[in-house]
Amino acid sequence: MSTSQAQKVAVITGASQGIGAGLVAAYRKLGYAVVATSRSIAEANDPEIVTVRGDIADADTAERVVSAALQRFGRIDTLVNNAGVFLAKPFTDYTDEDFDQVTRINLAGFFHLTRRALPHLLASGAGHVVTITTSLAEQPNSNVPSALASLTKGGLNSATKSLAIEYASRGVRVNAVAPGVIKTPMHPVETHETLAGLHPVGRMGETSEVVDAVVYLESAPFVTGEILHVDGGQNAGR
Repeated sequence: MSTSQAQKVAVITGASQGIGAGLVAAYRKLGYAVVATSRSIAEANDPEIVTVRGDIADADTAERVVSAALQRFGRIDTLVNNAGVFLAKPFTDYTDEDFDQVTRINLAGFFHLTRRALPHLLASGAGHVVTITTSLAEQPNSNVPSALASLTKGGLNSATKSLAIEYASRGVRVNAVAPGVIKTPMHPVETHETLAGLHPVGRMGETSEVVDAVVYLESAPFVTGEILHVDGGQNAGR
């Protein structure tokens, strides 16, 4: 192990770019060692960051991520389920392949890794799970048909509350951050003006604003079962 038992360890999925990369930097700033995973992640120069390449939808990836955390650092304190995919299509335009892709990444990815990490979060005595969902799961928008996001990310919101209650008396908190549309490499610059108009405040969100929300939840020991909306007012209405 390259870290003392006092140092906390965060596992972050979808960690190679956008919100995930921002989360890796933020947890390092908090003093955490980090296990970062995505399909394309490069090796890190920082000895306190271990990277694991793999498809988060595969159970084998979850096994390798948990094993890497335990072998290198000996513990897991926080899991951030950031990896996800969003496909906005009219419902009848979705294909069977779309369904398989979205459910594998959004649901199977969450299930495989969270189930394997939870025993170690319990062992730490004060574990934390944070999942990135979407504001559209609770406040649909007629301009953005997104039934598969609602099916999967809405399920993650419900699972967040269920797990929060299941583990509330055992020291593990479970929360979610539900963003609006965030400026990430997923959205070409030419779409930004249109996407900004989807938010009552009239702009897209910044990666740093989602990261700040996760950092807040990390530092809020009395908050569990929370779906924290970082969405420029989308959840409040139009």
